[in-house]
Amino acid sequence: MNRKLSPGRLADNILTYAVLLAVSLIFLFPCVWLIAASFSKSGDIHSFSGFFPQEFSVQTFVALFTDDVNGLYPYGRWFMNTLYVSSCTCVIGTLLVILTGYVMSRFRFRGRDGLRKGSLLLGMFPGFMGMTAVYIIMGQLGLLNSLEALIFYYSCTAPLGYLVQKGYFDSIPYTIHEAARIDGATELQIFTRITLPLSKPMLVYTALTQFAWPWSDVLLPKMLLKEREMWTVAAGLYSMPDTQFARFAAGSVFIAVPIVILYFCLVKNIVNGLTAGAVKG
Repeated sequence: MNRKLSPGRLADNILTYAVLLAVSLIFLFPCVWLIAASFSKSGDIHSFSGFFPQEFSVQTFVALFTDDVNGLYPYGRWFMNTLYVSSCTCVIGTLLVILTGYVMSRFRFRGRDGLRKGSLLLGMFPGFMGMTAVYIIMGQLGLLNSLEALIFYYSCTAPLGYLVQKGYFDSIPYTIHEAARIDGATELQIFTRITLPLSKPMLVYTALTQFAWPWSDVLLPKMLLKEREMWTVAAGLYSMPDTQFARFAAGSVFIAVPIVILYFCLVKNIVNGLTAGAVKG
């Protein structure tokens, strides 16, 4: 049965939706502006009339892959570098994070609480504080100016963010594992045949976060990769001047497409995994 809203409740709803609409427009405007800038015919940000370009063209997107400006902006090469680093990091990082979360959730061993507290403490410090140490270590290992250095760093630091995965595994009833042990299943069989099939939302969430981190990171690639052809897209876009702003905008829009598509395809599993993993810490 429909109930008529009181004037006070109606006014409150109108005000709430008006505020949400205003906030949405504020956050949407930079995205619209960047997309419009990517179609600028001149390519120079100083030629814009106000916020938007005076003339529009799709030539920027064509030139993005066909004209590297004498090797200065090899976007196609940067894109493949980024795809390689992100894909390898996604596979290795997801495996390490899931294993770490599972071990911290299901096993009791000496030093477990110390590891948990230590990881929480390390997580309080921003990553850029250790960039000098990372650079020195990578140099001693002979990994400077190589994409493998990025994969190594992203994958090795991924397990520090295991708490969401641990919370998800904590929500799986322990009696299921006990029943499997009684039936003679090994720990590996319990993990691969019982835990992982029940953890699809968490696997999807973890894989996407591990893929998205190197996909958009600019600080580490800029520091470790010296040759322009070895850069990732984020590092390459960061180096573009104002006169190449349309190319920068087009590259930013194009690099965002895979992440947006993955998000909309997997949003249900992402939300389920994140909310379930936040139940317990």
